[in-house]
Amino acid sequence: MRYIKLIGLFLKANILVELEYRANFIAHSLVSLGWVSITIIGTTVFFTQTDTIGGWTFYETLVISGLFTLMGGLIQMLLQPNIQKIIEMVRVGTMDFVLTKPVNSQFMASMRYAQLFSLVDVIAGGVIIAFALGRIGFSPDGLTLLLFAVMLLMAVVIVYSIWMVMATCSFWFVKVGNLTELFNSVYDTGRFPVSTYQGVLRIVLTLVIPIAFITTFPAQAILGKLEPGMFVGALVMGAVMFAFSAWFWRYAIGRYSSASS
Repeated sequence: MRYIKLIGLFLKANILVELEYRANFIAHSLVSLGWVSITIIGTTVFFTQTDTIGGWTFYETLVISGLFTLMGGLIQMLLQPNIQKIIEMVRVGTMDFVLTKPVNSQFMASMRYAQLFSLVDVIAGGVIIAFALGRIGFSPDGLTLLLFAVMLLMAVVIVYSIWMVMATCSFWFVKVGNLTELFNSVYDTGRFPVSTYQGVLRIVLTLVIPIAFITTFPAQAILGKLEPGMFVGALVMGAVMFAFSAWFWRYAIGRYSSASS
């Protein structure tokens, strides 16, 4: 309950910050809508030349685009601002203030800040998914929605774990911001089905940098096409990556030379 209360306090603080700069919030929200439009237009342009991409029809691919937008919004809203703060705190020595708090340091460092204007992307992603499902004429049943919810949760866990590992590297390396830019570049491949890619690249996007578990496999779940092996694989991938990110964080702070040491 203490952590739930802390999340509520963090949210309240971030809302107050956004209310101080309302014009900035509106401007960023409009920019977010612009990027969402570009994503949809890009997908539409591809389908002017073909009927399927990697075996996926236009509206099925639009479901993936919706997930790509939704997850991108979560990254920008929660992960990006906190990871930037972690890098800055390690660099200037203010990480001490996090480590001395009577709460889990990883929770405190990774959940404190939020860019609420990116909530526009999250909502837009959900609208795109609902629209695409409506055009397909597919109405998910309770089991399908449950599988989708679990797959979406695992996608969030996987993305969180990747970003936490990148942030933790800042305890040893100064310019880890380049890693986040690299991830964003690779994440762009997630706007299309993983079956679009062939050979080694497909293996990399599934097992090494698991973009497929972030967009393609959750899309298969909501469309009722998820294979049992992929569901189990998502559970294992999410659990292993989260456990590794937590261990890596503890290992890093155990060797952290604080500003006062």
